[in-house]
Amino acid sequence: MSTEGFAPKIERVEVSALQTLKLENLPFGKYFTDHMLVADYSAGEWRDVRIEPYRSFDIHPSMSALHYGQAIFEGIKAFRTSDGGVAIFRPSENLKRFNRSAARMEMPEVPAELFLDGMRELIRLDQAWVPDFPEHSLYIRPFMFATDHYLGVRPSETYRFMIILCPSGPFFMEPQRIFVERHYVRAVEGGVGYAKTAGNYGASMHAAAEARKLGYDQVLWTDPVEHRWVQEIGMMNVFFRIGDKVVTPGLDAGTILHGVTRDSLIALLKEWGWTVEERAISLDELHEAYDAGQLKEVFGSGTAASVSMIRELGFEDRSMVFDPASFELANALRKGLSDIREGRVADTHGWLMRVL
Repeated sequence: MSTEGFAPKIERVEVSALQTLKLENLPFGKYFTDHMLVADYSAGEWRDVRIEPYRSFDIHPSMSALHYGQAIFEGIKAFRTSDGGVAIFRPSENLKRFNRSAARMEMPEVPAELFLDGMRELIRLDQAWVPDFPEHSLYIRPFMFATDHYLGVRPSETYRFMIILCPSGPFFMEPQRIFVERHYVRAVEGGVGYAKTAGNYGASMHAAAEARKLGYDQVLWTDPVEHRWVQEIGMMNVFFRIGDKVVTPGLDAGTILHGVTRDSLIALLKEWGWTVEERAISLDELHEAYDAGQLKEVFGSGTAASVSMIRELGFEDRSMVFDPASFELANALRKGLSDIREGRVADTHGWLMRVL
């Protein structure tokens, strides 16, 4: 596919669903815009790129993705800016991660002109769906799945790439209660923990459901060998403010998703003069810091959640309880990130891709 003049075929809806929908305080992931982008891969190249009305489509019962899990996705957001325009936050980083996931799952790379230009064209078409309310955004979901009609354990030879959009309000309205998981495992070294593959999320649901039975919102994953080293919180990367530094688990083991929001927060923290340590963090260290009054803040980061406050870390025999109202740093990061994404301060990092 040439990088020049990317122009998908466009089939427009006759009547927009916006006529019967208000964009304020919509639940996450439930309502979708009028159109979607679709492209198919076969014989070694992407073809038949089109934007068409959002709708269901037929699948074959033997479709490879249903049986062997070759499916990956990304999560990105577009924001209504203070000048009335629309900007997407760091989509090039999501493209890099998408293609890392594709490589790990033995799937084809998606070129930038399909991923980025297609996304921009789709949002231009559905620009009226971008909310103009505080803490609201247009969530962007690119995804790819195997489409071979074949029951054999091998990489598919055909794939479909799609982008769908959904307007949404704040993802986590309240600070979260988190259960420290020391039985079930999210990822191991050499596995697919760093890839945003569908199976990672399916495998996490049972542990989360068990935690909810105990009154928690999500789990803090630990390592699969000793269950004493911190990994992620549910669908988010995790940060700890310990004394005058901020600590977050390192990425070298390949068991943790390389979060775009994580990377953005680290950049802001360093600009603000904070010491940031990306390294292994043990539960013992957290216990000691908490008992010494040095564990000041705990918060998660992710595309959907942005910055999510943690009010409790629960163990089988004790709990660490926090006051999110006192989280000066986490609240400052949430505001700082929001100000950049919505154009209230200069984008000195080049993080915004303008659509309008």
